[in-house]
Amino acid sequence: VDRLRVARNSAAIIASIGTGTGLHADFGSGLWEGSPIGIPFDVVSRKTPRSRVGFDYADESDHVGYPIPKRVHIEGGSDHHALLLDRTSCRLYELGGLERRSGRWHAWAGATWSLRTNRVRPAGWTSADAAGLPIFSGLARYDEVRRGVIDHALRFTVERTRRAYIYPARHYASNLTDPSLPPMGLRVRLKASFDVRPFPRQARIVLLALKRYGMIVADNGSDWYISGAPNRRWSNDQLHTLGRVKGSSFEVVDTSSLHP
Repeated sequence: VDRLRVARNSAAIIASIGTGTGLHADFGSGLWEGSPIGIPFDVVSRKTPRSRVGFDYADESDHVGYPIPKRVHIEGGSDHHALLLDRTSCRLYELGGLERRSGRWHAWAGATWSLRTNRVRPAGWTSADAAGLPIFSGLARYDEVRRGVIDHALRFTVERTRRAYIYPARHYASNLTDPSLPPMGLRVRLKASFDVRPFPRQARIVLLALKRYGMIVADNGSDWYISGAPNRRWSNDQLHTLGRVKGSSFEVVDTSSLHP
């Protein structure tokens, strides 16, 4: 999205998120309160047993067998996301709030996508994410940084969102109607003039992705928090330098031309 025009309301929306607030890598190495830092995922296959899952939002969830391995990695904190990538079928399964209840799996919502298409969820449907988006697709992963490039948009959160969503999001999670607040699915990018050269390698690769592909509002949470998968090879010191990048260095992208 590095060549798309800036949205007309860019300045107001960036101000509502916080021009003086720095980026935060909500992922890294080690543990935080006993859990890995970031949103983990599991690679599964056709051999992984399928499990039925009960849902709080049953009418907006996909009722299929979910390939939950015996030692499934579930995100710590309150969200308890489980991301399951089936390498056999090239299909992604995601669950939010996954837990055991009376010996059975339960989640607030579940969704699945074929990774061979760009098809999105039905309008108004949530997923394991508030915006109705796949989470895995927006994570910064160490294997990408190791090869030197992140070639997709990243996922981030803001504290206050609007009661609206734009493509590719399919769902909102707010009652606020202030037009200066970001809708779910809003995409921002790092300004082309921002000099990334002084940053250490891991942070620099993240910043280059934010220049070319941007990042998308996917959930309510702390402002400017970027999502990623945990890995022991992340350098927390390098990732912490992202805090030097303030909200004023971003602009909202007009993505209306991306709608299929």
